[in-house]
Amino acid sequence: MDKYLKATATFDSDNEAIKQKAKQLAQGKNDDIEKAKALFYFARDEISYNLYTPKHMPEHFKASVTLARGTGYCVQKAVLLITLARAAGIPARLCCAKIRNHLVPPKVLERLKTDIFPWHGYAELYLEGKWIKATSAFDIVMCQERRLIPVEFDGRHDARFPDKNLDGKPHIEYLLDRGIFDDIPLDEIRKALIERNLLDPKELFGK
Repeated sequence: MDKYLKATATFDSDNEAIKQKAKQLAQGKNDDIEKAKALFYFARDEISYNLYTPKHMPEHFKASVTLARGTGYCVQKAVLLITLARAAGIPARLCCAKIRNHLVPPKVLERLKTDIFPWHGYAELYLEGKWIKATSAFDIVMCQERRLIPVEFDGRHDARFPDKNLDGKPHIEYLLDRGIFDDIPLDEIRKALIERNLLDPKELFGK
């Protein structure tokens, strides 16, 4: 369990801004469940979701960078939640899954040419003796604007994307559980970005 509390280059829970934010959010909370809930809702709502945030270099995923930027996509927001949890003394780790989003906006779908997201990232927090999934990707404003059901987190049950939206239309379909990762699967993410027209290879290779 110790490794899920340690700071790393990506999960930089020893960063001063991260430590201060975790301390602020955990202040007055009596147990890890309440602390975890505060951390989750901060990562969900105060860091806005942005699919187009740069994500092809290691520094793009560093938790302190996402905190300062104030926006990120699913993996970046998951890393921030994990790192805040570690700074608050709660073991946390990164998990990934392959999902289908049946409600991708038309302009986004036109660019991606697919509604499959092969490297969706989410957090797992160790609370009351078990690992709890925590999906903090879509912020509340985005959910309200697009009539999505926001993911709610009580610290005791898995918090995953709903399979339907507020109108009962299919939303998120989980296709493959990719498991646990000690660091960002950057090579795989880069490959997926290139395939889905979100990254020009020239940016990566300088050619």
